[in-house]
Amino acid sequence: MHSLKHQILILLLGSLIVLSTSLIFGLGWHLKHRAVDAAIVKAKTDLTTCMEIIDLKTPGSWQVKEGLLYKGDTQISHQTELVDYLAELTGDTVTLFLGDTRVATTVRSTNGERAIGTKVSDAVAQTVLKNGQIYLGEANVVGQLYQTAYEPIRDSNEDIIGIFYVGISKSYTQAFIVNSLILLAEFGLGITFIVALATWFFIQRVIINPLRDITLATRDVATGHAAEKVDITGPKEIGDLAVAFNQMVERLGDIADEMSKATMSRDLQVDKASSALNKAEEPELNMTEDPKNSWKFDQQSLPKGLNQLTLMQILSFMCETRELVSAENVAEGVNLTRVTVRRYLEFLEQHGALTTELKYGTVGRPVKLFQPVPNLSVTDID
Repeated sequence: MHSLKHQILILLLGSLIVLSTSLIFGLGWHLKHRAVDAAIVKAKTDLTTCMEIIDLKTPGSWQVKEGLLYKGDTQISHQTELVDYLAELTGDTVTLFLGDTRVATTVRSTNGERAIGTKVSDAVAQTVLKNGQIYLGEANVVGQLYQTAYEPIRDSNEDIIGIFYVGISKSYTQAFIVNSLILLAEFGLGITFIVALATWFFIQRVIINPLRDITLATRDVATGHAAEKVDITGPKEIGDLAVAFNQMVERLGDIADEMSKATMSRDLQVDKASSALNKAEEPELNMTEDPKNSWKFDQQSLPKGLNQLTLMQILSFMCETRELVSAENVAEGVNLTRVTVRRYLEFLEQHGALTTELKYGTVGRPVKLFQPVPNLSVTDID
């Protein structure tokens, strides 16, 4: 099962990913419609601007001479200078129609040549040529979709003789949308990473570390050790848990004192009766003269507050490690508090089972490191 911090991190990342994905899709849908609207507005504006430029560059009325489209005395049909100039100016595709047929255009057919002689779509012809209205919207232009604007061309008698067109390729708007979404996704991923990292450190410091300290202190109590009160600041729930634990430790201490007072008289009498028989024996340590058995302890030989099972657990860890380790390293290895582990390590050091060495750092006090003596093994200890 995953730890609490991993579950919280997974939940956080999952929520951020779902939120970011939903935001990207929502903005993508919104950008798509806004890009289409913006393209239509641009096409309409460019249509008006280009028509004014044509009137300035080639004065005179529109007319048809010998089957060709003219503006004043300037031939428009089969000429590319005017449409190329307008296309370069606006970035659009530009076409002039005589009737429903392209006579000057920047639109290319599939073979790469200018689409001279091709027809306008029926929908556009109906709106512009027959109804005399401006057409705005998506249209099929020589097999490709464009956001377009079409305007009727009228001669001096106000008769419709052709069409003027500007168009923005749909691939252009799609590329704009895709690039915007990619930029948004990169920005969203960056924000997600920063938020996840900040949350990770926050959870580790405010929730996980305090819970770990309380858990280790609780394990000390469960293994029969006199635990110290924990000093933890954090959210209200963590603080309440720490207060409850400290109250439990205080109550257990009171109970232990009451039991000690109740049995003091009986213990004194028993000690007096047995003192004569045990003068030659060590009360705290049960050792034989055999060097291999010099570290054999039973529960009665241990000082008050030490537990034989915990001692075995710490010694097993030390024998498996066989390296210089600090009390903090041992505490992490056996899942006990550093204060409790240090009492055991100092006891073993006093009885020659461990050697010590001071490690000096650049700042702060030196760290005391512990290591089992070479001839010590778990099998040598009861």
